[in-house]
Amino acid sequence: MTGETKLNIEENLESPLGGESAPIGSTDYPDALTAELANLRQQLAAKEQEAKDNYDRYVRQIAEAENFKKRNARERDDAIRFANEMLLKDLLPVIDNLERAIAHAVRGENGKPLVEGVEMVLKGFLDALSKFGVRQIVAVGQPFDPSQHEAIAQVVSDVHEPNVVVEELHKGYMFRDRLLRAALVSVAKTRETKEKKNDIGQVENNPSDD
Repeated sequence: MTGETKLNIEENLESPLGGESAPIGSTDYPDALTAELANLRQQLAAKEQEAKDNYDRYVRQIAEAENFKKRNARERDDAIRFANEMLLKDLLPVIDNLERAIAHAVRGENGKPLVEGVEMVLKGFLDALSKFGVRQIVAVGQPFDPSQHEAIAQVVSDVHEPNVVVEELHKGYMFRDRLLRAALVSVAKTRETKEKKNDIGQVENNPSDD
């Protein structure tokens, strides 16, 4: 081994990278890594807080929706239970007038105050119902209307036109535009003429028709 060869081997041992020097032990890389990790931890914490806030809002909205449903159900039940409150209040004066009429009758007074009292009660009752859209159906003298009248009999009448209501057994009522109860009526019809033919085909009146 010559002296030159020995010198080259020793240089290679001193420099494993074949004579090129590397910046081993630099402090810049660990600091950058630490900063990046800190930034990632900060972003993760922010996302976790955002997720927590979103979940809290979701839970609050669910609770508010449930409370809204319960409140609506309670208000609906109250509306159903007390739907007739105003009607009942308007009927109380009717009861007062009826009690006064009965009191007059008990005291043995003549029948006129009693009749007037009952008439007053009836008027008050109808007035109270009219406030809520209830009205009586006018039937007598009107053409028979199957949508409002219920015929139970036909009556021979020389005064009324056929198919006209001549009698009302009980009144009918409308609730706004809806039939509440049909009027029970009798309807006029024409007098039937009994006829018969004789042997030669002529029509002659039945003696009972004379």
